[in-house]
Amino acid sequence: MTSLDRLSAWVEEARENGFVAVDVETSGLDCLLCDLVGFSLATAPGKACYVPLAHRGDNDLFGGGLIPGQLETRQALDAVRPLLEDRSVMKIGQNFKFDWVVFKRHGIEVAPYDDTMLMSYVLDAGRYGLAGHGMDELAKRDLNHQTITFADIAGTGRAKLSFDRVPIDKATAYAGEDVDVTLRLWRLYRPRLVAEGRVTVYETLERRMVEVLGRMEMRGILVDRQILSRLSGDFAQTLARLEEEINEIAGETFSPGSPKQIGDILFGKMGLPGGRKTATGQWATGANVLEELAAAGHLLPAKLLDWRQLQKLKSTYTDALPGFIHPQTGRVHTSFALAATTTGRLSSSDPNLQNIPIRTEAGRKIRSAFVAEKGHKLISADYSQIELRLLAHIADIPQLKQAFAEGLDIHAATASAMFGVPLSEVSPDLRRRAKTINFGIIYGMSAFGLAERLGIGREEAGAFIKQYFERFPGIRDYIETTKRACRDKGYVTTIFGRVCHYPGIKSPNPSERAAVERQAINAPIQGSAADIIRRAMLRMDKALEDNKLSARMLLQVHDELVFEVPDEEVEATLPVIVKVMEEAPLPAVTLSVPLGVEARAAQNWEEAH
Repeated sequence: MTSLDRLSAWVEEARENGFVAVDVETSGLDCLLCDLVGFSLATAPGKACYVPLAHRGDNDLFGGGLIPGQLETRQALDAVRPLLEDRSVMKIGQNFKFDWVVFKRHGIEVAPYDDTMLMSYVLDAGRYGLAGHGMDELAKRDLNHQTITFADIAGTGRAKLSFDRVPIDKATAYAGEDVDVTLRLWRLYRPRLVAEGRVTVYETLERRMVEVLGRMEMRGILVDRQILSRLSGDFAQTLARLEEEINEIAGETFSPGSPKQIGDILFGKMGLPGGRKTATGQWATGANVLEELAAAGHLLPAKLLDWRQLQKLKSTYTDALPGFIHPQTGRVHTSFALAATTTGRLSSSDPNLQNIPIRTEAGRKIRSAFVAEKGHKLISADYSQIELRLLAHIADIPQLKQAFAEGLDIHAATASAMFGVPLSEVSPDLRRRAKTINFGIIYGMSAFGLAERLGIGREEAGAFIKQYFERFPGIRDYIETTKRACRDKGYVTTIFGRVCHYPGIKSPNPSERAAVERQAINAPIQGSAADIIRRAMLRMDKALEDNKLSARMLLQVHDELVFEVPDEEVEATLPVIVKVMEEAPLPAVTLSVPLGVEARAAQNWEEAH
């Protein structure tokens, strides 16, 4: 469509209907850097249009001139703005956070909206695997329709075109189909949400996260290039030293980055136990193999693990992060994925800021490179032992609930209950063992896993687990009840009603079934924790605004939120953040244990955490 009059007619029809499917087409996949190439609208199944804005050809001296006849971007956006901002018209998108950010960059804040990806996620999380909510897959599965793929119109490999180079006729077919399919999916999922009782989960835990995360992604966070550069140099020196030690232990020079050479040294030359070959005929040298050997006291696998971890941190963060700094903002803008896990936990990519280890010195150094802008501080607010607190609530464990209510050291209290030692006499070793078991039980740790973690025999580890269940029979009952319910229904739920599907629990393969059972046991706890932090995030901006505070929420990492706050507002902001986080379950759920939040302010992320 290349006429403002025709576009106005589509806008009017959408307003009369009260709904419209919307999709943007851009020059790339980075919503903060890409150019808007066009957008499409659908007002009824089979009725869609595409508005080209910035398709380019090779018709000028330098190549890449705009193809004539397209609408001017600002004129087209001005024409569609009243529709996109009209709160009486529902805008429907697929993976709508991307579109929301692109429109926001052009001064349009879309509201209200529905997201078919999130509708599918609420209905079927885990049922078809983690990658089951993309439009192409949804169309094939739920509409029995094979969509035009991006590769169909743009090609692949070196010949792949960016969307602004795709001919307008092909772009029209592709973009028009996108909104048509999205509208059809919406018409299918809306009644399902009602019939399956998932409307509240969708509306309170998913839909509004689109704009919350969109704003966070646009804000980004500062990183200090000099700190990263210095760390890269330090890590390179440490890696070189580790490599020398590795070669000395092995008695020959080899590459610690070569799985083949590692296997030949460990199992061929040194004859270490547990060697097994893969389908390619090479020795298996994955992290689990090296961890088992290191736990058995073998030095070379332990050094190789150290080398691997540091090399990964160097390549993934200290070397790579400068390349993610936005040329206009000077900040790093990670992307948060909403429908990427079965339990509702968010994931982060480009760059992934959720996998920076916090228990290693190297990981902490990397966090120190994330800094506040001048005149500001970073606040890190972290839920304290939230999964153990939820376990105490969900499984109704009197001893744990009492310990949390009294503000006791939960691991020392567990050790006291398990080993019959007065709380004041619990040794550091007993506390460490209780802590390992506390967290291990949530993740279904076996006697073998506990033995490896504590460096003890499997029999002793089995005795610890048995003793744990004798002291806390409610936990054993919770585990068995959860497994039985999941086998019967194929899913488990969080305390807020989120459904997590685990069809693999009926697998005929015993090892696969056991792995799925462990996931199902943990899901109500981990999923409830994810729901709680979502509820806090959804309320946070309003709470800060109501208190006339200008703090900005930048990151969500597992159970932690990171904010940037003006120096003069730090003291007033801390209690507001803590209050919102601690009261996040209310009024939907009143927990039988208090939530604890630790919040600190500092110049960088590591000092604040």
